[in-house]
Amino acid sequence: MKKKRIVVTGMGVVSAFGNDVHQLYEKLLQGKSAISFIETFPCNDWPTRFAGIIRDFDPGDYVNKKLLRRVDSFIHYGMVAGKKALEMAGLTEEQLQHCDKSRIGVVIGSGMGGMGVFYEGVATIIEKGYRKLTPFFVPAIITDMAGALLAIDMGFTGPNYSVSTACATSNYAILSAAEEIMMGKADIMVCGGSEAPMNPIGLAGFVASHALSTRNDEPTKASRPWDKDRDGFVMGEGSGVLVLEELEHARRRGAKILAEFLGGSKNCDAFHMTDPKEDGSIVARCMQDAIKASGLAVEDINYVNAHATSTIMGDLCEIAALKQVFKEHIKNVKVNATKSMLGHCLGAAGGIEAIVTIMAILTGKLHPTTNLKNPAEEIAGIDVIPNSAIEHTVTAALSNSFGFGGHNATIVLAPYKE
Repeated sequence: MKKKRIVVTGMGVVSAFGNDVHQLYEKLLQGKSAISFIETFPCNDWPTRFAGIIRDFDPGDYVNKKLLRRVDSFIHYGMVAGKKALEMAGLTEEQLQHCDKSRIGVVIGSGMGGMGVFYEGVATIIEKGYRKLTPFFVPAIITDMAGALLAIDMGFTGPNYSVSTACATSNYAILSAAEEIMMGKADIMVCGGSEAPMNPIGLAGFVASHALSTRNDEPTKASRPWDKDRDGFVMGEGSGVLVLEELEHARRRGAKILAEFLGGSKNCDAFHMTDPKEDGSIVARCMQDAIKASGLAVEDINYVNAHATSTIMGDLCEIAALKQVFKEHIKNVKVNATKSMLGHCLGAAGGIEAIVTIMAILTGKLHPTTNLKNPAEEIAGIDVIPNSAIEHTVTAALSNSFGFGGHNATIVLAPYKE
């Protein structure tokens, strides 16, 4: 089967830095932190009281006001990010009249789904009885609904499903969407992830697993990938969505091409429920397979947007994998950690970080890894862009995402060339 070229023509984001990709990237370049204290529910006596939380979310006209009251925030975020991505792609209502909507699909995943509605529903049953439970309870929490409702609004009847692989969800969704185009089943795929875990049950679950930082005295400095003093990750929320398009289809409609999707890979550590395989060997194979699928050589890659959550084991596992993949070339590769400023947006992280990677390609600038004051010895010899942005012409980039259950996924993005 002749390999189809796949390009990115649109990007949409909902984040703690707002709902505009340019604003998001400018904040990241400035080294700003989106982390703040949680005020939406009482947690003053909890070990962790901060997150990269979205405040004053305004869906504008992207979500029907009645629907806003009925479904979970992860659905709101996914629909807004999805429609913004379509806008950037120039897929207006008028443009869509000239497209075959049966060949436009959606793969927007979520690691946790409608946790807010789930929490409220359980409270309703306990306090008021099952008769008071909203009839929208099930459709408001299931992970496929952000993509389903986006398709309903837009009339897209192509492939449509969700993926849920914990923190690797978005990259799995992007890879799955690309495969639909590669197999000739779609011309355009809207893909990424959405997550809204900032509610009592979401926070409590990660507190119970001892996965979170407890740096309540300095929340903005709590997410510190590769720092010796890191003590866990910081939760975040939001949505990141791309429009992937078959190249010739994009050319025919005169779309502006932002970057090229060259390929990717996904695999499983098959090792532990929450911990990565320490030697990084399976993660390394994921990156190696992604580079092979892209048709590039290792030496063609000069930027990695790392998963880098700020966990004790995960950070060093990824570094070990990077050394195995790049060997001597690692000195020519820039690596940074978006989560140092946004926190870990779980199932949405890969979508947001794919956007960050594309913005790096477009601007020729890489954001810093912040809060890196006491670097771990393992990162010696690797430029992780500590604390200040740099200029850098990206030749090709990897974006990594790894999730509980051992799920690994790497995508390869590059500047578009005729």
